[in-house]
Amino acid sequence: MDIIVSNTTPIITFLVIDKLEILREIYGKIYIPIGVYEEIENEVEKEFYTDLKSYDWIEIREVNNKLALQQLENHLDKGEAQALILYEELKADLLIIDEKLGRTYAQRQNCNYIGSFGVLLRAKELGLISEIKPLLLHIKQGGIFINERLFETILEIAGEN
Repeated sequence: MDIIVSNTTPIITFLVIDKLEILREIYGKIYIPIGVYEEIENEVEKEFYTDLKSYDWIEIREVNNKLALQQLENHLDKGEAQALILYEELKADLLIIDEKLGRTYAQRQNCNYIGSFGVLLRAKELGLISEIKPLLLHIKQGGIFINERLFETILEIAGEN
């Protein structure tokens, strides 16, 4: 089974649209670093909040390489830095990450990565969802920014334009 690590924003994105199960359906188990868990715990007041410890398919892990973490946290937020290090430590197969800077670092470290919208496209391809557009609109209404050009590109790839 592939080892999948996720950063915070993809988890929040799927919580906002009430589709967190898509991650389980596609990938089985997801690993998140403690920093990602803590960032989501900081959202306890938000409507989408759920305690990730209640999902047996999400495993929360501590990162071990504190020196690398310290260096990365000078450039990235805690969740992103820990997700990148956990990816390395677990010798993961895929990192789910959305932020541009985090993806740049992932690329530099030769990480195999995908974003939330790539996951949605995969879910549609697998027949787990029938349409992406309503979910993208829900994401935008939930306060997550989507560049208009990206929005249109996703719909085009999904054959929904």
